[in-house]
Amino acid sequence: MANSVIPIVDLSPFFRQGDKDGKRKVREVIDETCSRYGFFQIINHGVPLDLMSRALKLSKIFFESSVEEKMNCSPLPGSPFPAGYNRKPNPSYEFAEFLVMLQPGSNFNVFPSNHSHLRAVMEDLFDQFVKIGAILESILSESLGLPLSTFQEFNNDRNSDVLTALYYLPATEKEKMGISSHRDVGCITFVLQDEIGGLEVLKDDKWIPVTPKEGALVVNIGIILQVLTNNKYKSPNHRVVRPNGRSRNSFSFFYNISGGKWVEPLPDFTKQIAEKPKYKGFFYSDYLQKRKENKLKRTSGLEDDLGLSHFSLTV
Repeated sequence: MANSVIPIVDLSPFFRQGDKDGKRKVREVIDETCSRYGFFQIINHGVPLDLMSRALKLSKIFFESSVEEKMNCSPLPGSPFPAGYNRKPNPSYEFAEFLVMLQPGSNFNVFPSNHSHLRAVMEDLFDQFVKIGAILESILSESLGLPLSTFQEFNNDRNSDVLTALYYLPATEKEKMGISSHRDVGCITFVLQDEIGGLEVLKDDKWIPVTPKEGALVVNIGIILQVLTNNKYKSPNHRVVRPNGRSRNSFSFFYNISGGKWVEPLPDFTKQIAEKPKYKGFFYSDYLQKRKENKLKRTSGLEDDLGLSHFSLTV
């Protein structure tokens, strides 16, 4: 396995007045790493470090409680999304458990009654991720030479965002995979991981570790940004390899778009620069349906683009 080369980006210039040179350097690094890897880590991002620490601690306590206690907060019947506690929802997640949360205040959220502090900390974490998502959207827009509000105007509905607490069981001699290779479907994913590690990115047929750094958040470009930028920014395959003898805790926040959103390459990366679009336009809900169909047919362990090729215009 290759040594980690995933950049760690200091966002502090965007939390103080002035410092145009600092902001410019951040945008340059992010532009390069999104073009090459689709992954980077951020520090001084504005999310309180004590909140991140409490979230990891409280989620670990919850996941190590009894199965009966966890099953009491299973998703509600009729929920449009499995908000609540989930075990082994599909083969890709065979060795992980989840606590899924939608927008704070959603009627579909289900939390354990004996873990009230966990609910509060997840609601706070959700709000913080929304804030840093908006900041990063602006940075990405400018990194691409677009108007500051380009992505915020495109992705202006926060009702589809999802926060997931994850717990990976220790590896066994026969099985080490936590989550198999896949690409994220939305715009941006934020990952808060503990010190255990295990997150890896595929680049040039090599798996690169995303080494944990205290206080850092991992940022992952999703498929939607890849389409909007006509493949300038990459949404890479990534996976989680479980550690030996230790469990792994993390949070993933999916900064999503609504199912009714129309998605196609922006003219800035096609007509305006005389480039052919690499994808035909589609409704996000249609892509999700095609992805679901392809997952059911899948025989390989590599997820690759699952559904995106259906909308590809390249030969």
